[in-house]
Amino acid sequence: MKRRRSGVTINEIAKMAGVSRATVSRYLNDGYVSEEKKERIAGVIAETGYIPSSQAQMLRTKKTGLIGVIIPKISSDSIGRMVDGIGEELAKEGYQLLLASTNNNEREEVRYLQTFRNNYVDGVILIGTIFRKEHRKALEELEVPVVILGQQYEGYACVYQDDCHSARDVAELLTKNCRHIAYIGVTPKDKAVGAARKKGFQTALSSKGLEPVAEKQIAFRMEEGYQTMRQIVETIPYIDGVFCATDMIAAGALQYLREAGLERKVCVTGMGDSQIATILQPSLSTVHFHYKSSGREAARLLIEMLQKSEDVRKEIKMGYQIIERDSTRDI
Repeated sequence: MKRRRSGVTINEIAKMAGVSRATVSRYLNDGYVSEEKKERIAGVIAETGYIPSSQAQMLRTKKTGLIGVIIPKISSDSIGRMVDGIGEELAKEGYQLLLASTNNNEREEVRYLQTFRNNYVDGVILIGTIFRKEHRKALEELEVPVVILGQQYEGYACVYQDDCHSARDVAELLTKNCRHIAYIGVTPKDKAVGAARKKGFQTALSSKGLEPVAEKQIAFRMEEGYQTMRQIVETIPYIDGVFCATDMIAAGALQYLREAGLERKVCVTGMGDSQIATILQPSLSTVHFHYKSSGREAARLLIEMLQKSEDVRKEIKMGYQIIERDSTRDI
């Protein structure tokens, strides 16, 4: 067996196969080549171990095989599941994922959109948080397809959760037995986790003739959930229920309630059904979102846009499941 040669060129491949350079180029780019010549070229490539230049292929086809994915943070369980789904679908079609994390900074989202505009990616999936006018401008300047994941954004293809109705349904677990219910959420500038979930919570309470005894806006951090829960209990000692806009916030609230000996006196709900929800004591009642499936749907949608070379603007709203656990039972 002959040894494979390193650094072989397309001209050498053509000479060894007894064909023209143009014929080898057509073969590499799936153009028409007779079966006889295909076999000769394939044999030479197998013998030499020739690998086409990715840069040359990119210049010829205008494609890179890369998809830019912009995420708020790496440590999030929900984001991790979305990225898993995206990666699995992209891999099926031969695409690679180029990940950019913004650390919950919406201005960094804009910067990465601009970076992807100026660098070679075939498409973009943006897991956005707070959309500003700068986002709209950056998105309009993109010359590649883009899908928004996790938010409904007018004029763009998107895959998002039913945040409002799911928040209403999980809040109804609280209204069964509780009358003094607080809300701990995030800024309403976040249209999904902030505004839509708060609206769902308010709808559930209004249907029972109730008003929240406290409404707090905090960051997506467990420690803030802990401190805010402490403040609420100190000012409203008769509280018997707490709606938290995320599982992470709920984890902090439950930690404080356990330390204060109130975990069986105050019901708590979260949203997201993250891994922490099942190991908390008591285990957390929450909403299960199909995050991995959401990622798959976003990737499929982007691939459809790439394959059809069309500006597809589908909106896909995902389903959800209410998970009742110990944090709303036996109170």
